[in-house]
Amino acid sequence: MRFPQAPRPWLDLSTGINPIPYPLPDLPSDVWTRLTPAADITELEAAAAAHFGAADAARVVAGPGTQALIQQLPRLRPARRVGILGFTYQEHGHVWQAAGTEVTVVEEFEALAAFDVAIIVNPNNPDGRLVHPEDLASLANRMADMGGLLVVDEAFVDVLAGAASFIPHLNAGAIVLRSFGKTWGLAGLRLGFAVAPPALADRLRRDLGPWAISGPAATIGTAAYADRAWLTATIARLARDAARLDRMLADAGFECLGGTPLYRLVAHADAAGWFERLGHAGILTRPFPARRDWLRFGLPGAEADWARLAAALGM
Repeated sequence: MRFPQAPRPWLDLSTGINPIPYPLPDLPSDVWTRLTPAADITELEAAAAAHFGAADAARVVAGPGTQALIQQLPRLRPARRVGILGFTYQEHGHVWQAAGTEVTVVEEFEALAAFDVAIIVNPNNPDGRLVHPEDLASLANRMADMGGLLVVDEAFVDVLAGAASFIPHLNAGAIVLRSFGKTWGLAGLRLGFAVAPPALADRLRRDLGPWAISGPAATIGTAAYADRAWLTATIARLARDAARLDRMLADAGFECLGGTPLYRLVAHADAAGWFERLGHAGILTRPFPARRDWLRFGLPGAEADWARLAAALGM
């Protein structure tokens, strides 16, 4: 075990999950004892569609977490060559490579049009790079003309102010993935969504099969998407906390490179040493073997966690 002498409990800042989760509503007892009725899934997808700005709730497909939907993509649209706008979340590449597909990470947005399937994490994990929805729509049209598909992973878009989502512009050449657990801080609920053209949405529902969503997930997700006041307050709080973390890390000698309100990417010549020192203090951050001067920090939640990080940084 790494860091066996680290104090417990761990302060896990390696994720991009909201540390202050959505308050769980009272759940009727039968959500635990029955298979989820189709009507509950339909209600959940309608609530998600309204939140996403999707034109048609029938195009919104609920799944047991975004990762489960990523796993389905090679079956949904087989491809010979996949291009990924990098540097980004590694699981997209791993899944397509496991399916026997040639995967290329490209640095230029325009290069994606040459592939059968193009993948963009937007905003990007870990640096927060954001591609404008109009540029995504243009690329999706080009992909559709060639029989290709654009995949836009919007796992962290809910925490951004303004119209950053591609979903209101969705066309036949694209599919969008949305996470629930990150923004609402309920990753263990395992809930995610794909928004797709009708034929792809229908195929994905068939592939997922019946009862892919648990009763608690459907009930909580439906309530959370209707709670606009909570989300508005959360976006404001996350912006303040991200700025606070930036100041703290800058004072410790890190260079702030970007991120989203749920995580901050920094650089330091001794990033590996900082990862070790923080680990020995029981604080887990996210290193990058391919970018050895980078670390990613999630947000502390409680004031005690902020104080613990500050102490570990020597403040």
